[in-house]
Amino acid sequence: MYNLHTSPRADGYWMPAEWAPHVQTWMLWPERPDNWRLGAKPAQAAFAEVARAIAGFEPVTVGVSAAQYGNASSQLDHPGIRVVELSSDDAWVRDTGPTFVVNGQGGLRGVDWTFNAWGGFNGGLYWPWQRDDQVAGKILSLERCPRYRTEGFVLEGGAFHVDGEGTLITTEECLLNANRNPQLLREEIELKLADYLGIDKVIWLPQGLYNDETDGHVDNFCCFVRPGEVLLAWTDDPDDPNHARCQTALRVLQASRDARGRELQVHRMPIPGPLYASAEECAGVDRVPGSQARDPSVRLAASYVNFLVVNGGIIAPAFDDPHDQAARELLEQLFPDRRVVMVPGREILLGGGNIHCITQQQPAP
Repeated sequence: MYNLHTSPRADGYWMPAEWAPHVQTWMLWPERPDNWRLGAKPAQAAFAEVARAIAGFEPVTVGVSAAQYGNASSQLDHPGIRVVELSSDDAWVRDTGPTFVVNGQGGLRGVDWTFNAWGGFNGGLYWPWQRDDQVAGKILSLERCPRYRTEGFVLEGGAFHVDGEGTLITTEECLLNANRNPQLLREEIELKLADYLGIDKVIWLPQGLYNDETDGHVDNFCCFVRPGEVLLAWTDDPDDPNHARCQTALRVLQASRDARGRELQVHRMPIPGPLYASAEECAGVDRVPGSQARDPSVRLAASYVNFLVVNGGIIAPAFDDPHDQAARELLEQLFPDRRVVMVPGREILLGGGNIHCITQQQPAP
């Protein structure tokens, strides 16, 4: 692995938008029994379905532990899927994998953010997490890709979205949380984002989706669909705890300009549910000290915004919910040049995220 001691911006690199062409998508294989029910077997079936859906559009590489290599290889037997041995603590490659940056001249490098399991010992979701903190470096090494390590600066890939033209959206709930980078002021965090992602403007939404255990990752709440246009999770129900969050986010977005001075057009994506885990589903999760317990009384942070843009397609979660069809139709309207594929998202949701959270795109240099 080749470590760089400059910054992407200083070297002329930036993070492209998710809709830019990809070389491949990365995933990790779930097996953690204190997060995934029934020894992660239902989750493995769900992840395999996501991998096959992506492989219909672009190559997929799935990192798998030595113990799960045989099982995963048999479930991921597909010409478009590569299985590599890569140990981790859990399967959220959006947050533990590298953020790739390009220079527009064929160069590809990766940013390796410090990872602390969404809060370390102040609200984090499990311990240990050091193998997760190694995932980005391992992926960059496999790809022979130069690495920028942000030692001590904590960030997860699901905490931001970029438009590829200088604008980033994130949430105060996550990036200004005392369990991430309490030593830094908002302006100092903005400078870090500018240095490592090549952006010029940060749009701060106050909060993410209600009960999101990542402390409000923006990728579960709001994303760019093209420069100047965003998709926001939405409810019209004043009794829904998301209602105030959505209204506040809408006001911020409508009052914002992007890095190129454009007003933002805001599209509204219905929020499914409310959805809850059943008592039986919760009972299937191992109870381990230090890991978050699952509780059927806690609302799940379900969102159709948690989709992945791939070459020629959109891979989005479905929840067997009345809003599934409206979500599909809106995605087809917003991405007329891409084929929308919806795959069952409930098992992934039970573990705390969805399709965007379990994938990481590698852009074409």
